[in-house]
Amino acid sequence: MDGLPGSSDTDGGASPLVIEFRNVGKTYKSLLGISVKAVEEFSLVVQPGEILGIAGPNGAGKSTLISMLLGYLRPTTGTVEIDGAPSRRFVERNGIGYLSELVAIPPRWRAETALVRYATLAGISDAELQQRVGYVIELLGLQEHRNKKVKALSKGNLQRVGLAQALLREEKVLVLDEPTHGLDPVWTQRFRDIVGELRRPDRTILIASHNLDELQRLADRVAIIDRGRLQRVVSTGYESSVPTQTRFRIAIAAGHDQFRAAFPLAEEAGRDEYDVSVHSLQELNSILGDLIGSGVLIAGVVPERSVLEQQFREAVGEQS
Repeated sequence: MDGLPGSSDTDGGASPLVIEFRNVGKTYKSLLGISVKAVEEFSLVVQPGEILGIAGPNGAGKSTLISMLLGYLRPTTGTVEIDGAPSRRFVERNGIGYLSELVAIPPRWRAETALVRYATLAGISDAELQQRVGYVIELLGLQEHRNKKVKALSKGNLQRVGLAQALLREEKVLVLDEPTHGLDPVWTQRFRDIVGELRRPDRTILIASHNLDELQRLADRVAIIDRGRLQRVVSTGYESSVPTQTRFRIAIAAGHDQFRAAFPLAEEAGRDEYDVSVHSLQELNSILGDLIGSGVLIAGVVPERSVLEQQFREAVGEQS
């Protein structure tokens, strides 16, 4: 759950807080002496103020990386540092806001009682405790659930309690593992808003998720991991000089004949919709600009795959 108790000041004072994985490896050994490499030669620097996404197939090594960042596991090789200190030392002195993939809270505890207990464990003073608990209850919309026992909460409401405990303190590092798991569409959107509100120049946020659409929306960069190795780091923005997307679905309100003449290889994808392939964003915009100028009404343009999804498929060998 939340990071270990301690002051919320960083170990290095006012200097910018940087997270650095330097040639990190982790090997597990069974009782039979069999070695399994979960992470190999992983190097990455996460800058202050950045929201970094972590994506990869099941078994790629994401959970091991997070455990080493939190100080739960020691790397077999390399180092993991936060603000220039070994990660475990930083967490012991300063704490980290952490949402685990599986939220496990004693089922007989009531939601507010659980948050009070986690706030106490996190070292929040008696004078601030009720204010902080009340704040996260309101932030996560838990007012009507505060007196319910954990076992009576829905999956989505339990996830919101988990998010609430991760935000009890004003931590400078937040690690959120599958944060939208179980959330309905309304609270998934609200979570995006909350992340936007949490963004600060002196705070670093890591989000591990299988939901590439969420990472595309939330993260500045996404580290794609497969078979324990960093395959690539993807910027989630569209760069005009790079052909980041080649296939789009375009909806037409008027001017179908002109559209089909401009895109002779367009495939019908439904009523008034077509799938088209282009070589670059410049080509797409040039053709659409000419069509709009000739009176064609474009109702919508949607990429078949986001920048991140395309890069993910390439990185893990799942191109179609």
